[in-house]
Amino acid sequence: MNVTESSSPSTKSKGLFGWFDKRTGLDSVLRETLDEPIPGGARFAYVFGSGLIFIFLSQVITGVFLALYYVPSADHAHTTVAYITKAVSSGSFIRSIHAYGSSAMVILLLLHVTQTFLYGSYKGRRELLWLSGCGLFGLVLCMAFTGYLLPWDQKAYFATAVGTNIAGEVPFIGGWLKSLMRGGADMGTLTLSRFFVAHVLVVPAIIFSFVAMHVYLFRKAGAAGPISENPVAPTSPSEPFYPKQVIVDAAFALLIILVLALMSHYSPFELGPEANPADAHYLPRPEWYYIPIFQWLKYWPGSLSFLGVVVVPSIVAFFFASLPFLDKRMERRPWKRPFAVGCYVFIFLALFGLGGLSYRGDHADPGYDAQLTAQAKATDDFMKQPFQPEVSGGATAAASAASSDPQVAQGAKVFTAHFCNACHGTNGAGGPMAPALTGIHKRLDADHLVALFNAPTEKMTKGGMPKVTLPDADMKALVAYLGSL
Repeated sequence: MNVTESSSPSTKSKGLFGWFDKRTGLDSVLRETLDEPIPGGARFAYVFGSGLIFIFLSQVITGVFLALYYVPSADHAHTTVAYITKAVSSGSFIRSIHAYGSSAMVILLLLHVTQTFLYGSYKGRRELLWLSGCGLFGLVLCMAFTGYLLPWDQKAYFATAVGTNIAGEVPFIGGWLKSLMRGGADMGTLTLSRFFVAHVLVVPAIIFSFVAMHVYLFRKAGAAGPISENPVAPTSPSEPFYPKQVIVDAAFALLIILVLALMSHYSPFELGPEANPADAHYLPRPEWYYIPIFQWLKYWPGSLSFLGVVVVPSIVAFFFASLPFLDKRMERRPWKRPFAVGCYVFIFLALFGLGGLSYRGDHADPGYDAQLTAQAKATDDFMKQPFQPEVSGGATAAASAASSDPQVAQGAKVFTAHFCNACHGTNGAGGPMAPALTGIHKRLDADHLVALFNAPTEKMTKGGMPKVTLPDADMKALVAYLGSL
């Protein structure tokens, strides 16, 4: 009997899939996954959830490729990212897909939340579904924040410094929270390693868990259907998720990857000069989705920062998460919910307004505008430069020279302690922000160097060179070190 069953025409017709299905139950899994009934049928309005899952998987895949080259340390992070961007085959394209993908994820998240809100799809025993979505909202923003520092360029460093300073404003635990995020009082290798672990391990693992829970709760509650439907007992004729909605979702996913690919090819994501903590002129600006928050915090100085950083955002987040518990009516049509829709529109307009005010403030102030223009030019100049690998030989030679002369060794310490290497490069080899100092003793004598340190020229000042005031012993040591380069 078993032999007859195994050789029946119906079984043979299944071929390889039939063999695989008998051992895995794949067919029943696919049916359980794709036969979800959709009241009212497939619609383009339902693509944003699937689009979010697709872009998240794209971020995971491109992130794995980037992690093959990345070193999470303050000494090598920027160099490895520059290597990916300038030397690795298709490295700039993959990095751009990943970087633009983070913005795409935020945009899709906002569209998905907006569609869910306007359709009233949070009603009818979907409280836990909404809460899990709110959790995913916060995790996506956390994912974007932890990944922002990893290139270790000027923009990433100073924007993250602002973000961690904001965390330090939280009462009672602010100092501890800031120290936990930074790995100490200052930002360095410990900060990078913590952000890296959070970005590639901790936050993605939590996101996967929340996505699984969100999908399960969605399948449990069922699709809410059109805005005219009863969210608990829909009466519209339904059709399964497969094939029409799957095709619509797949077409939307292809559109996403096409847009990201075109942007990555024709406008590669830029990398700025290496972070220079001593640059007091740099104006930190976060990514576009954090600009409204950045502007909002300007209105809460000093002791009022607690209200702006903690109280107001917490109240807004609480009411947003509590929406299904506050709005229990079965009415889903937006024009029949003027108060709720009005509040939602007001929040969005406020965010756009804050972003506009931030942009206007930057460009209305001549000093700000000039500095931001200079920063953009520095980034553009760095992108045009060929990749410059780290050379260990120069460091060895400099260390040898320093060890043979105590004054040169002291000068090397002064050079590093005052972050001169941040602009002029390791051992004065030069960088995107300042010229090389090697051989400078052939052009300028000791007295001329000291005079320039005490009173930099106008050109040097515009380039970010500060006035250097040192004790005589340290000044002589610094001049001796420069003479050894």
